[in-house]
Amino acid sequence: MPVDAAEALLCWYVVDKRRLPWRAEAGEIADPYRVWLSEVMLQQTTVAAVKPYFERFTSRWPTVEALAAAEDGDLMSAWAGLGYYARARNLLACARAVATEHKSVFPDTEEGLRKLPGIGAYTAAAIAAIAFGKRAVVVDGNVERVISRLHALEEPLPASRPRIRELTDAMTPDQGAGDFAQAMMDLGATICTPRRPACGLCPVRRWCKAFAEGAPEHYPVKAPRAARPHRTGVAYWLEYDGDVLLVRRTAKGLLGGMLALPEAPPIETAWEKAGAVEHVFTHFSLTMTLMCARTGTRPEGIWHPASSIAEAGLPTLFAKLAARGLAWLEKDMAGGAVTGEKDETCASLL
Repeated sequence: MPVDAAEALLCWYVVDKRRLPWRAEAGEIADPYRVWLSEVMLQQTTVAAVKPYFERFTSRWPTVEALAAAEDGDLMSAWAGLGYYARARNLLACARAVATEHKSVFPDTEEGLRKLPGIGAYTAAAIAAIAFGKRAVVVDGNVERVISRLHALEEPLPASRPRIRELTDAMTPDQGAGDFAQAMMDLGATICTPRRPACGLCPVRRWCKAFAEGAPEHYPVKAPRAARPHRTGVAYWLEYDGDVLLVRRTAKGLLGGMLALPEAPPIETAWEKAGAVEHVFTHFSLTMTLMCARTGTRPEGIWHPASSIAEAGLPTLFAKLAARGLAWLEKDMAGGAVTGEKDETCASLL
């Protein structure tokens, strides 16, 4: 069954594969740099979200040497909005390691790839298979779903992952592992979707136990998720002569290395509350209140024109807050801002 299903899947992929900017077309040789960059960007992010970032990155930094020479702040600003910012820091560290330690040539084995910053088991397998044609077992969320349904695995995730890997290994061909991995990803993304899978179009439905049961959406079974904790925080919008004060966050930690609004009052003044925004991170949700003020003196710091704050490369949370800051500024200049409501002390939580 695994061999027959794999052959049927590969036949489907030849005709119906997605055309993606990082994929090599028939007859082309895959570029390891583009494969690596796309795989890092796609971690916990959708293809639709990644496409414009990938195209901007490869236009600005077309090779691993070019990316290795990028300024940290420039790369973090270019990454803004894509989320999971540790990936961006690791991206730059990895590019520099490849450029300096490997003469700008990516290792072609899983073992060699895993020694690079930010490359784990999945990414190493994907690059080895797709870029170098090595036989590697590639398992992402799409593959987990496909395999769970093919075999109607009742053991819930994440405990079922070792078994899913074994079953994927049994299906992975010795030749064409890269195409097989991408075919599995495409199948999960376009047909074997989490909700309302298009089983009538599926090239492997004849081997699918979940389809035979008539309950594909039951799989993969997932363990109950713990409640996500909720936190609160405060950010500060300080305007001077049309500019707003920003800070560079420390390199380590959540949103590390990114430009942001200060989370501690930069000056003593009467701060005005300008509402709050809600944001969800992987492990907690956050309500962040924005406090606004104008100043007649210019403290030391990073100042950016308020009118072009959308171009500052702020992460999504602070971009939302900046939009509120702009609205407050417009009201204040029109004489309609809410008057001085003192800030309540709140520890920084990011």
